[in-house]
Amino acid sequence: MNWIAWALLLVVVLVGIPRYFAASGFRWPVKQSLTSILLMMVLAISGTLAAIGNHMPDAGQVPRELVIIVSVAAATFGGGPVTETVFRLAAFKHARKDTRETLVLDASPLRGGMWIGLLERAAIASTLWAAWPEGLAVVLAVKGLGRFSELKQHAAAEQFILGTFVSVLWACAAVGVGLLVSI
Repeated sequence: MNWIAWALLLVVVLVGIPRYFAASGFRWPVKQSLTSILLMMVLAISGTLAAIGNHMPDAGQVPRELVIIVSVAAATFGGGPVTETVFRLAAFKHARKDTRETLVLDASPLRGGMWIGLLERAAIASTLWAAWPEGLAVVLAVKGLGRFSELKQHAAAEQFILGTFVSVLWACAAVGVGLLVSI
């Protein structure tokens, strides 16, 4: 069962990676929100199977190195689509035009977020696997200092907080599933 959980963790990586090629014209056939739901479901199923598999006799043990590599990759690449979906949900504002309700999407006040998010999730997952939780403080402090001047804008501060929370939670969840698989 642990091998199935590990394979599902690998699926998270494979589903998450295409999003980063969108700028090159690649189009993922599934909508962003559905991709995010799929990623969350696969990660949850992987964790559930790993937890169940740990209580079964003669459970096949996945080599720890494979688990670490795949869980860091899942944390890094799977979190982007989920973070973007949260941004889209948070950015919608209801506006009235005549008697019909329309949805307006705010432009992002922060630039370079995709690359910062990739590095942030990789660093968080790596520090957790290295059993160095203080690394979380270092990663978040560097991120906060790098964005300090931009955080004076309310919209930028809100996006920064949302992105950080989603990225940290996703990376912790991916490492948590990895820990369950490697037990």
